[in-house]
Amino acid sequence: MSTPSANRALWLPDGFHVLLEGLALAVLRAQPADVVAFAAQHFQTMLEQRDGSSADPAAQGAQQQD
Repeated sequence: MSTPSANRALWLPDGFHVLLEGLALAVLRAQPADVVAFAAQHFQTMLEQRDGSSADPAAQGAQQQD
């Protein structure tokens, strides 16, 4: 088992911030009792939309941040 190093730089993948921001807004709007199940459904819906249209929300979010 490895020990995390305090000196190791961590980075977020492109578009990650935008995806989490979208989830946070959806949770605030819906106020679900089960946030984990809601998040799973939220991301499942995003996967289905991406697969059906070839549009990748993470890639689009990364472009918006640039």
